[in-house]
Amino acid sequence: MPHAKPARPKRRHRIVAYTFISLVLMPFLFSVFYLFGVAEDQYASTVAFTVRSEENSSASDFFGGLTRTLGSSGGHDSDILYEFIQSQDIVQNIDDKIDLRALFSIHQDSDPFFAFDTDGTIEDLTDYWKRMLHLSYDSGSGLMIIRVNAFRPEDAHRIAQAILVESQAVINDISATARADATRYTEEDLERAETRLRQARQELTDFRVTNQIVDPTKDIEGQMGLLNKLQSQLATALIDYDLLAITAQPNDPRLEQTRRRIDVTRKRIAEERNKFSGESADGDNYAAKVSEFEKLSVDYEFAQMAYTAARSAHDLALGEARRTTRYLATFITPTLAERSMYPARGMILLLVGLFLFLGWAILLLIYYSLRDRR
Repeated sequence: MPHAKPARPKRRHRIVAYTFISLVLMPFLFSVFYLFGVAEDQYASTVAFTVRSEENSSASDFFGGLTRTLGSSGGHDSDILYEFIQSQDIVQNIDDKIDLRALFSIHQDSDPFFAFDTDGTIEDLTDYWKRMLHLSYDSGSGLMIIRVNAFRPEDAHRIAQAILVESQAVINDISATARADATRYTEEDLERAETRLRQARQELTDFRVTNQIVDPTKDIEGQMGLLNKLQSQLATALIDYDLLAITAQPNDPRLEQTRRRIDVTRKRIAEERNKFSGESADGDNYAAKVSEFEKLSVDYEFAQMAYTAARSAHDLALGEARRTTRYLATFITPTLAERSMYPARGMILLLVGLFLFLGWAILLLIYYSLRDRR
């Protein structure tokens, strides 16, 4: 039986070896060289917080004047904050304050892959921000943990502190907006009530100035007193006239004098009564004045009650708004790193090697599949 010939590498075997070296081994060795020989160390700063909402109820709301504080997690506020920390707005704000471009591009010449290109736009800076920022958020509890990477530990600490400041500013704006919304309608009602009260007071003042009467009812009381006095004087004059008519002669001048006194008194009484009916010669119409004064007084009293109610509602709304506050509860303050933890060279190499090998294997399978078809 003839012996089998010794195995020799064929062309396809060499192609497999060459492609493995060029597509897997060389890129992997280049990654090792870059990560350990070129890539600059990165330092991390961690900050963690959550949004809390407190409702401090007033003492009058409880038996015995007790005060209770209800603390709850501001879930919706945390969702807003989660999106804000990854947005272009916070990047722009922090860049304006501490110059993120300069901090992220200090090793642009020596480490072009991990450093930021200073010629990049704000969109590029936002994308790079998301690379250097690791955000962990639990929507159930509202806890948010942020890790910021930078090429110097103090830079990472400054960025983390800036994130904390910007987040607090957002929560303060949300609280201010909520308070403004809670009191906006009561403020509008209060302004309308103030305008109405001011107008009613001015109309009442104009009436008093025009008619030179502070209170027509008091003036009428005086007129009624005068009318009663005239009625009494008329009765006295009539009695005197009757007594004189019994004892005096018809041509007695005292009778004429008493008769004139009676006529004058009756005329005066008639004029005083005409003032109440609007038929007075001097134009005084107490009935119309009293009617107008009562209308203005009722309008003023109603406006005053409406103002008091609007003021009470506004004060109550302000109190409720002040008792409901949002704040940022920080349970991990920005840390200052003492040694470099990033880039995670071992993990990156593992992923690079894995994807290079998988990519090479897939290409090889595609090659043999097409070859077998032929």
